[in-house]
Amino acid sequence: MAVVSHPALSVTSTGVAIAVWVVPGSSRTVIQDLHGDRLKIRVAAPAEGGRANQEVAELLSAVVGSKVSLKTGIRGRAKVFEVTGADLDGVRRKLGI
Repeated sequence: MAVVSHPALSVTSTGVAIAVWVVPGSSRTVIQDLHGDRLKIRVAAPAEGGRANQEVAELLSAVVGSKVSLKTGIRGRAKVFEVTGADLDGVRRKLGI
């Protein structure tokens, strides 16, 4: 079966990168649809002390069932997280995109 790509996902040498747009301080933590070519994620945590970044990493890790780490975008809303040891199609299916 062919791998179906998604604009927010890309293959890296160690797994899959997920480009996200984070909206901190939301009423709830939820993965939404796209914001441009990034996956929009709303988190309840504020953008202070890395708490929003941590909440996004934990959410993505729970959804995809693998370790997730922040690669770029420590301070901005545009970020890239990496799912280590994952394949593109599996991540896409688990995220429902």
